[in-house]
Amino acid sequence: MATSQAAYAVEKAIGHGDEFLQQDVSDYKGEGEGESNATMKALVWQGKQTVQVVDVPKPKILEDRDVILKVTGTTVCGSDLHLLHSAVAQMKKGDILGHEFCGVVEQVGPGAKSIEVGKRYVASFQIACGDCFFCKQKLSSQCEKTNSNTTTKAMYGGRTAGIFGYSHLTGGFAGGQAEYVRVPLADVNLLPIPDDVPDEKALFLSDVLPTAYNAVKDTAVYPDDQVAIFGAGPIGQMAGAYALGEGAAKIIFVDTEPRLSFVAGRWPAQHKDKLHLVDFKQLSFGITSKETVVSRLKELCGGRGPDVAIECAAGEYAKGWMHWLEMQLGAETDTSEILNEMVEGVRNYGRAGITGVYVGYANHFNIGSLMQRGIRLIGNGQAPVHKYWEELLQKIRTGALDPTQMLSHRVRMEDLDKVYYKFDAKDDSMQKVFVETKFSFPQAKGTPELTKYE
Repeated sequence: MATSQAAYAVEKAIGHGDEFLQQDVSDYKGEGEGESNATMKALVWQGKQTVQVVDVPKPKILEDRDVILKVTGTTVCGSDLHLLHSAVAQMKKGDILGHEFCGVVEQVGPGAKSIEVGKRYVASFQIACGDCFFCKQKLSSQCEKTNSNTTTKAMYGGRTAGIFGYSHLTGGFAGGQAEYVRVPLADVNLLPIPDDVPDEKALFLSDVLPTAYNAVKDTAVYPDDQVAIFGAGPIGQMAGAYALGEGAAKIIFVDTEPRLSFVAGRWPAQHKDKLHLVDFKQLSFGITSKETVVSRLKELCGGRGPDVAIECAAGEYAKGWMHWLEMQLGAETDTSEILNEMVEGVRNYGRAGITGVYVGYANHFNIGSLMQRGIRLIGNGQAPVHKYWEELLQKIRTGALDPTQMLSHRVRMEDLDKVYYKFDAKDDSMQKVFVETKFSFPQAKGTPELTKYE
């Protein structure tokens, strides 16, 4: 906790670069237009391993193109756990978390001309300007204007877009695990939800659906490819579904229980023969004569290995003591263990894509295997939501895509802190949750019943 907050203090002291819109705003008290004493419930970060649902000031219009969205659905992402663990720098006590949400517009700034009060919208998890070099190509996650954080630019060699509820490293924007959200540049970052699409499906256009789709498209899955997916959480699960859509001949999930069983239980019956599960906890790792993830992948794929590997886990989960110790000492921010398993596991001239969150630097990466065997290592980036969300919405409307296959629970906003801890522990086979607020619509048919945690 101290390191994360100290990093934010340094950034605050240095100051941002050329700031395009108001950033580092997660407490609206005394700012902007709106009800001065109004409050709402929100999930806030209180320190390492500590989040809490509290009453905070309701957001207000701060800039011309702002919208105040009344949240009717939000969720918890696996990447939110990196904030819980303090694996991401520049967190501040009281930050409102959450980057996936949808709702009904309550208030519109004078510049958000295309947004209508009372209409339903889903928000992109990234905040894009709509007119910079990258935004014009629909590469919204790389917007050049919405994140002026100097540390981010120095670490990565270039800017990335602002993100809701995901530390001051990504702009310090208050997030969507709340009853209301301020959406900057709303005419760019909100997508209208048609009446025939319930929130339980539309919500996931905010992140998980485009992120999984981008992982498959950007890494490139071709007909008859054999694909290994590291991480069987919601993004990995949906990446598997998309890979089927691209004509993959074999899908191998590398994870452990209960996620492997969850994915198997929701897998399409007509494609059962294409599904293979590898439980990494039952295997060894590193340099050893025992069976490993790498040797199992070779065995499943004709001795050569899969054509494609996609990382849908993250870099903070060390398997061995060496990486664990180096991360604790600050000698690296991420482990290279899964990356090495992908690079060593795929066939010669295979492709390995990274979609799980990696924050900074990793030691002991097998660059020799990458070079000698001609492996294509692809950073998929934070997914450019704007590039895909209209296409994916149409797939939902036609029935070609059903996001509810990953939905395991419906929970209440007031229980969200408890949900974080259960999700982190993988209790109750929790895969993807729909978080309802007091503004939510009635439960959509065929989706999970409400679970309460007292």
